[in-house]
Amino acid sequence: MSQERRIIICGGGVIGAAIAYFLSLKGARPVVIERHEVAGAASGKSGGFLALDWCRGTPLDRLARRSFALHAELAETLGNPWGFRRLATYAGQAAEGRSAGRPARLPWLGDNVAITGQIGGPETTALVEPHAFTTGLMRASGAEVKRGTVVGLAEGGVTLEGGEIVPGDAVVIAMGPWSNFDGLPQVFGLKGHSLVFKTGDAIPAEALFLEYQEAGGEVLTPEIFPRADGTVWACAISSTAALPRDPADVAADAGAYARLEALCRSLAPALAEAPIVARQACFRPVTEDGLPLIGAVQGVDGVYVATGHSVWGMLNAPATGEAMAGLILDGAAAHVDLTPFAPGRLRRSIQ
Repeated sequence: MSQERRIIICGGGVIGAAIAYFLSLKGARPVVIERHEVAGAASGKSGGFLALDWCRGTPLDRLARRSFALHAELAETLGNPWGFRRLATYAGQAAEGRSAGRPARLPWLGDNVAITGQIGGPETTALVEPHAFTTGLMRASGAEVKRGTVVGLAEGGVTLEGGEIVPGDAVVIAMGPWSNFDGLPQVFGLKGHSLVFKTGDAIPAEALFLEYQEAGGEVLTPEIFPRADGTVWACAISSTAALPRDPADVAADAGAYARLEALCRSLAPALAEAPIVARQACFRPVTEDGLPLIGAVQGVDGVYVATGHSVWGMLNAPATGEAMAGLILDGAAAHVDLTPFAPGRLRRSIQ
């Protein structure tokens, strides 16, 4: 019976936390193994932006719609300690050191920003604080969280660095870009940089997606997300730097923070005046075809994988967790067809 099943989850990010939570609702005993800390990598440093229908026309559409609904349900059920809030969302253009003339604009933005349209409203776009969401789900799951580095699979469990074997009835690999076990498709890491400003109530619940031309001619695509806790998260600079062995060793590219800070402070008086409370770099997991790996690992009984969600990890974590719990304990996911995400669709890596 499910209440007797001990499920080992490798990875304490948002995907692992969501799987643990939905497993616990079905009476299973989740054990999460994390080498660094819960929400210590991309799950604690992402933007936390959620969208109902931005994946329409792709295999992710049903997963995203189910997840968007679950985010609202989880906030209501668990008391919303992670600041779930609905937003208006806008697109715009800006140029460094150049006025946009007499543009359509939002009151809190500088005169170098022109709003080109509204691309989401409170019914279709929302936000969570990602570290609080990940740790909150993990607490709600009641999972045992064990510190350790998983180095391989063992019969009936996993092997940790140092040789310890942790037993379980099933194993889920959910280690983001570090999920490269022998026989699985390759998962790559794409580095992103972000800043968090403390703005108080100076910026309303209005998210912004921009095209921004630097003085040198390069066009960046900054994203600005105001959170319920009075902070604003901003990103714009990505790179393909080498993935370090340990998430704790992720470092920013030279000059990335200063470049991003100059950009943000040019966009809005409130950002120009606000202190920076976090400078962050992380790797989001991506696959060869851009779709996540969600499902059973072929040829290995009782082993599953859930990773590769790219920019939609925070959005799609709840429906992924719900689907994985159904797959592991009931043999099938109830709300989402996982076929497009089957690990066997991609070639396996050679270790």
